[in-house]
Amino acid sequence: MEEPSTEAVLNCTVRLMEVDAVLEAPMPRFGHFGLMDNSTYLLRSINATTQVLLGVLSPLLDDTDFSLHPERKGALRQFLTDCLFPAQPKPFALPWWQKTVWSVVFGAMLLVAVGGNAIVMWIVLAHRRMRSVTNYFLVNLSVSDMMMALLNCVFNFIYMIDSDWPFGATYCTVNNFVANVTVAASVFTLVAISLDRYVAIVKPLKGRMRKRWALFTVLSIWFLSSLLALPTLLYSTTSTSSHTNGETRTLCFLQWPDGTYPRSSLDYAYNLVFPALTYLVPVAAMAVCYWRMGRELWGASDAATQRQAARRRVVRMFLVVVTIFAVCWLPYHGYFIYAYHFREIAASSYVQHLYLAFYWLAMANAMVNPLVYYCMNHRFRAYFRRVVCCAPKLPVEPPRPAAATPMRWNRSTQESRLVVNGAHNL
Repeated sequence: MEEPSTEAVLNCTVRLMEVDAVLEAPMPRFGHFGLMDNSTYLLRSINATTQVLLGVLSPLLDDTDFSLHPERKGALRQFLTDCLFPAQPKPFALPWWQKTVWSVVFGAMLLVAVGGNAIVMWIVLAHRRMRSVTNYFLVNLSVSDMMMALLNCVFNFIYMIDSDWPFGATYCTVNNFVANVTVAASVFTLVAISLDRYVAIVKPLKGRMRKRWALFTVLSIWFLSSLLALPTLLYSTTSTSSHTNGETRTLCFLQWPDGTYPRSSLDYAYNLVFPALTYLVPVAAMAVCYWRMGRELWGASDAATQRQAARRRVVRMFLVVVTIFAVCWLPYHGYFIYAYHFREIAASSYVQHLYLAFYWLAMANAMVNPLVYYCMNHRFRAYFRRVVCCAPKLPVEPPRPAAATPMRWNRSTQESRLVVNGAHNL
């Protein structure tokens, strides 16, 4: 809440004295000046104004002062509060038809995001042939996207559409924490996938990451993400204000030790560091990785082998995933940095629609990933069709050449299968 101006304090003090005089219970007098009779004269004198403020406000603010009746003290306190912070119309109240349009847009996105990522998790965890290191990272990416959609996006959308937080202070903290931790976990998982593919293609002699190390990497991702989101656990809070027609508005925000947005320097620093660590640096690192992999896979002039062609398909798919991530999150991160330096945008009439559009685009990244897997990977496409279209069984894959497929015995299924070393990644 912003502090009232000196002029507002003086005007409200005069009004407070007038109300108290009407109640026939005048405040104490100072010297030969009567507060009511000489209020205009006093407000022209700096020293006298200081006396007025101290004399009138001190009995109201001091709980140990019993010179006033408690009921009168409470009524006068409420009057002064209402005068200094008058009720305003509830801001950013959208008409019902705009709320309906945005609800349909967000609802469709959330339905695809939740359903698609649930299918991805089922495909990998329920089928042994899909349990590779790369696919375990995809499961972790789907988990973070699911958490973002169910635990954050739904509640944030209601908050933005109504300009009111009805879910309490505890879930305000949970919501802010989940928002930051899932964003960080998603991008760190994409970085892990990029580094894993980079080692496999550019430096194959180092060997592939084992599943045990993949599990350790996943746990490290969530630990670092939680550490980066820690300020939201420490400083999230709520505040309620009154508006005209008896309406109230509850805000969910970060109360830093040095204040709130836009006056807090800590808030400004955090909103610079967080995008840097969860967007700028990761996207730059992944761009370098995929550039090196592209040179390795597409730089040779000779015809691509089957193994190289399989690697190209995998790299192409993840390059699309990373590019979509960069495009979806760029406007969202850019908006906050821009709003800090050009604050007039926050008071514009279109800012709520602008922010809803940027937020939808960022959240839509969770919806797009399963669609990319479906379009660019034949194994995922077959399993998706089995779930969505109720296909009876998966299509039989064509046999691979014997020279490129060494035989390996699988004890768990009691059958032999052909696995192309290094190409059976997805």
